[in-house]
Amino acid sequence: MAVVLVTREAQAQFESLPIVIQTRVEKVYQRLERWPEVSGARALAGDLAGRWRIRTGDYRLQFHVAGDVVTVEKVGHRDGFYGE
Repeated sequence: MAVVLVTREAQAQFESLPIVIQTRVEKVYQRLERWPEVSGARALAGDLAGRWRIRTGDYRLQFHVAGDVVTVEKVGHRDGFYGE
């Protein structure tokens, strides 16, 4: 089991989402607790190498893993998610 931490920035992004989406994102947090047995996570490349993303519908979570700690760094809609 992994420990899931959420940065302040990601928490603020999460809180700005509609309640329905927040519920879906919370389920993703629960899935991440089972790291590395998480389906749908993809490694990022380029400037984001070493980070991962997982999606729920049109929303994305960006995170990195250090040992048994998963740190969610960003939560948001897919439009412009990687360009910001």
